[in-house]
Amino acid sequence: MKTTTCRWTKETGWALAAGTVTTPQLVLYFGAASQLAAGAPAVRELAAKFPGAIICGCSTAGEILGGHVFDDSIVAALVHFQSTSVRAVAESTANQADSQAVGRRAAEKLNTPELRHVLILSDGLSVNGTALVSGFREILSPGVAITGGLAGDGSRFQKTFVGLGGDVKSDQIVAIGFYGTSIVIGYGSRGGWEGFGPRRRITRSQGNTLLELDGQPALALYKRYLGERAAGLPATGLLFPLELTKDATEKAGLVRTILAVDEDKQSLTFAGDMPEGWYARLMKATGDQLVDGAANAGSDAVLKANAGGASLAILVSCIGRRLVLGQRIEEELEAVIRSLPEQTKTVGFYSYGEACPSAGNDFSELHNQTMTITIIGEKV
Repeated sequence: MKTTTCRWTKETGWALAAGTVTTPQLVLYFGAASQLAAGAPAVRELAAKFPGAIICGCSTAGEILGGHVFDDSIVAALVHFQSTSVRAVAESTANQADSQAVGRRAAEKLNTPELRHVLILSDGLSVNGTALVSGFREILSPGVAITGGLAGDGSRFQKTFVGLGGDVKSDQIVAIGFYGTSIVIGYGSRGGWEGFGPRRRITRSQGNTLLELDGQPALALYKRYLGERAAGLPATGLLFPLELTKDATEKAGLVRTILAVDEDKQSLTFAGDMPEGWYARLMKATGDQLVDGAANAGSDAVLKANAGGASLAILVSCIGRRLVLGQRIEEELEAVIRSLPEQTKTVGFYSYGEACPSAGNDFSELHNQTMTITIIGEKV
């Protein structure tokens, strides 16, 4: 397996260095929404340059290349496999209520006995990420993990983009399947957030829309906690996600990030399900906690891959982590890189949600506010 990474800007175009992989089977790109709108000419250029490759990607809340974060650009990984085959499919997500069916349809198109892993890139605003991943799990065998993330749009939350080939648009997902016995996959997902304050019962919700906590309007209650920061919703909600637990005694649970608010309904929309009867409480984190979480995610991915040598690490980190870390943002990338084998290429994006099995099992779920890492390599 050979991998080249590169970056596009309006000033330089695609900066392809000497030794670039010339016959990739897979090209993954992650770029600013502003650069993927209006026909995405930079992506069409990739499609024309590598007509034999599967080319797919999504918009971001920041592009990751090596140990650096960029904005208003596009980063890409060009991958040539020795023995692994790759397929990709796209499905519409125009109706959020159909998210689980979308996952099933995509999984059915990819599913064969040789399938080893699925990487998903989804619109970040028109999908229920929990239901989407659940749809994949219904079809795929338990040994096929699902990783990936939800596209971003900075802190604007207006429109996200996902592309397959030269076609880049909103309201769709792309799923990439990896096949054969040579592929090596590792993954890890860690947060670093901690819950605080009282746990409140979810008394009314619809899928990923939270309507009431302890019988009170969810938005009004959340605003009381945020105080002056409430004026900046939904973006300021990224600083204080919610932790979900099935009962009031669990020590840790799933993390959910706000995507939208509805003043009329007094509701909050999240990237994943908010089940009635579960409990929610606020979360917070320090920069050191987030950096430690990122390092642990890298270590988990390496342990899962159980293979050295050159590989590609796809980093999907949440926009909320970027807002908390601020100028320290590259510290979490450096922590990940230190945990990976030497010569591993890293590329990725800041997202609105991350898909990965939880630590210690192979049950894929939708997460928020995590650093999620997928290592891809091949047996020599």
